[in-house]
Amino acid sequence: MTIGVIAKLPIQEGKTAEFEAVFTELASQVRANEPGNIAYQLTKSRTEPGVYKVLELYKDQDAITHHGGTDYFKAAGRKLAAVLAGAPEIEYLDGVG
Repeated sequence: MTIGVIAKLPIQEGKTAEFEAVFTELASQVRANEPGNIAYQLTKSRTEPGVYKVLELYKDQDAITHHGGTDYFKAAGRKLAAVLAGAPEIEYLDGVG
């Protein structure tokens, strides 16, 4: 069963370019190295300034576990923590059909 993830990330004012640069590099690593990842897309809110949402789709729980354990994810997490304006909100979704 596929699993979706929506990660809501509030970014500090003036730090969006830095955030986007770090995330772009992370996304390229995910796409190149994680066959269990189906989609990994950064989006920017139209209604909440400074808020981004990552839309993720994985083949199964093992793929999510693998993603969180990679060195490049951990390294990006440390860099992203410096630009976040608050704690990320993570929602997990079960695929239907």
